[in-house]
Parts: sequence; C-alpha cells; structure tokens
Amino acid sequence: MPVYVWEGTTAKGETKKGELEASDDRAVRLILRRQRITPAKIKARPRDLFENVSLLQPKITTKDIVVFTRQLSTMIDAGLPLIQGLDALAAQQENKSFKKVLQEIKNDVETGSTFADSLKKHPKQFDRLYCNMVQAGEVGGILDEVLTRLAAYMEKAEKLKRKVKAALTYPTIVLGIAGLVLAVIMIFVIPVFQKMFADFGSALPAPTQMVINLSEFVKSYFLAMAAGVAVLIFLFKKYYSTETGRRNVDRLLLRAPVFGPLLRKVAVAKLTRTLGTLINSGVPIIEALNVAAGTAGNKIVEEAIYKVRTSISEGRTIAQPLQESGIFPNMVVQMISVGETTGALDQMLNKIAEFYDDEVDAAVDGLTSMIEPFMIVFLGGSVGSIIIAMYLPIFKMAGAVAG
Repeated sequence: MPVYVWEGTTAKGETKKGELEASDDRAVRLILRRQRITPAKIKARPRDLFENVSLLQPKITTKDIVVFTRQLSTMIDAGLPLIQGLDALAAQQENKSFKKVLQEIKNDVETGSTFADSLKKHPKQFDRLYCNMVQAGEVGGILDEVLTRLAAYMEKAEKLKRKVKAALTYPTIVLGIAGLVLAVIMIFVIPVFQKMFADFGSALPAPTQMVINLSEFVKSYFLAMAAGVAVLIFLFKKYYSTETGRRNVDRLLLRAPVFGPLLRKVAVAKLTRTLGTLINSGVPIIEALNVAAGTAGNKIVEEAIYKVRTSISEGRTIAQPLQESGIFPNMVVQMISVGETTGALDQMLNKIAEFYDDEVDAAVDGLTSMIEPFMIVFLGGSVGSIIIAMYLPIFKMAGAVAG
C-alpha cells in the first residue's frame, strides 16, 4: 500500500505531522479523524524504486527490537495509549525497514486488531515467544511489565548468543588463515623451489619429494577440491534439513568431547530463561513449553520438552520426564522439582538460567584457552615442516661442497 505524508491539527490546536500507510487518501482522513486530528495536507510519498528489493534494504537487528520494546514499555507505563506510542516510535525510527513494519502494526491496531495479532503478521521480527508474551500481557492488563521482561530477556539471550559465537569464531578464523597460508605456499612458493631443485640434478630427500608431490596435486586438483568441499557442505545442509538428519547431527553435537558440554549448557540456559520468562508473564504452561521447545536450538532438547508437555497434559510433573531424557543435569531436575513443589517454578527457572549463564562464560573461557595452543602448534608445525623440507636439499648440497 502507498504511504501518505500528512499534516494536521489536534482538538487542542497543536500542529502534528506524520506518515500513514493506507489504500488511499480517504482512508488516511478516516484514520486521522478517529485520532481527533483535522487533516490540512495529505500527500502520497514518492515510492522508492528499490523498496521491494530486500537485499538493498537495511536489516532489522535485535537491538532495534529491544530499544523499541523498552521505549514502548515506558510510554505505556506513563499512560500513553498504545496507538500513540506506536505512532511516535514509528515517526522517530531511523531504520526504514523497521519504520515500515511499525507503521503496518500501528495501522492494524487502529483498524481493530489486537497488538499481539498485529505482531504475528511479522514473524521474522517478532517470534512466537514475543507474540505470546504480548498476548498474555494484553489479557492480564500488564503489557508494560511484559514488554520490560521481554526486553531484558532479549538482551540476555543476545549476550548468550555472542558468547557462543566468540567461542566458535576464534578457531574458525585461525583455521581459515592456516588453510590460506598453506594454499599460497603449495601453489606459489613450492614451484619456485621445485624449479631450483631440478637444476641440481640429484635425488631429493624423501620429505622434500613428498612436499613437491603434494604441491603438484594441490595445483592440479585445486578447483576439484574446492568444488568437492562445496558439494559436501551442500549435502550436509540438505541432510541437516531433514528430521532424521537434524536429530542425528544434534545428538552427535551434544556428545562431542569439546563442544558438547558447552552446547548442553547453552541449551539449558536458553530453555530455562525462555520458560521462566513465559510463565512469569502469565503464558499457560502448555503453550510456554511449546514456545520454549521451538527456541531450544537442538532437536534432542526440543523432543525432550515436547515429552514434558505430554507428561503435564497427562497429569505428571515436569521434573520426571526431564530426568528420563538424560539430557539435563541432576541439579537442574532437582531445582525444577523444588520449584514445582513450592509454586515458584518461574523464579527457580530464572535462577537456573543465571547459574548456567556463568557456566557458559567459564566454558567459553576454558575452551578458548584450550584451543589457542593447539591452533598455534598446528599452524607453526605445518609451515615449519614445509620450510624444513624445502631447505633439506640446500643443506645436503652445502654439506657436499664442504666435504
């Protein structure tokens, strides 16, 4: 729909400006009159030629959504109506993509939709957890409190995500640099030595000959090797997109000797924080488990949560199926059991999340400290071995001359 730029006066005589997305200018006039604004000017905004090209539009980040959530919570807490709050935040939004989304949400709310239903039309920006919490806040009349909890949850979830990325980024960068250095040596440096050694006219030491043979192999089949790696990555993604593939890969990841414990702690932290935030906001336990399972990030953990949901619908406790799954540590199961017994499950879940946030911090630091020397040894050993192999014939020739 086209966007209209308008200017008008309120019932108090104040001049206001803004933008509205509507089918035509008559619809804009109708919306403004509902807001008790007398329109003076209504003009269609010129269309952006690239507005439908998603790659050329600014991305909506988690930070954008967190800031919006906090600001809207403050406005509602101060007594500002929801529509006016959305209008003000859309008008001041610098990100064009997010501005468009907020304008669409505001228009939907103006036409009678609930805030939660309006958010559900934008699942890429507002996930099920966000929409369910907003819906619970609207029903319970505590939308401002729920939005504050949401913002805090998103900030902590993003912090946890950054920790995991930091743990994986360092070895990835080092391995990438090592691969690039070795490829340059094999393709460009070794052939120079090979040409020089050919003039010697004598047999080369075994390590030198092995390096030269490896260099010739890399030069001859480099494109085929690169294509093979690309095909393997494609096949892996295809396999992981299937139910069986994702289950098998996620099970292996949880059992991995180095990254497995870290991923398990991340899953526990994410799951308990999500579930605790939903329950604390008034979302029914069954729906909260559904949402939490979808945000687990691991198929095995997700299936364990679905079993918990089935268990609760049959009248059992949460702790028992968690114990049976074998995924969650005994401490987590015991604390959840105590939370169920005392009626403070949401508080207990948040305590578990805080504890495992610290555990993830320690695990990331330990992982980085452990990987760093291995990476240095690998890179130094690989390059050093090649250099020694290349200089062996020179040492041999120098020894023969001296003798």
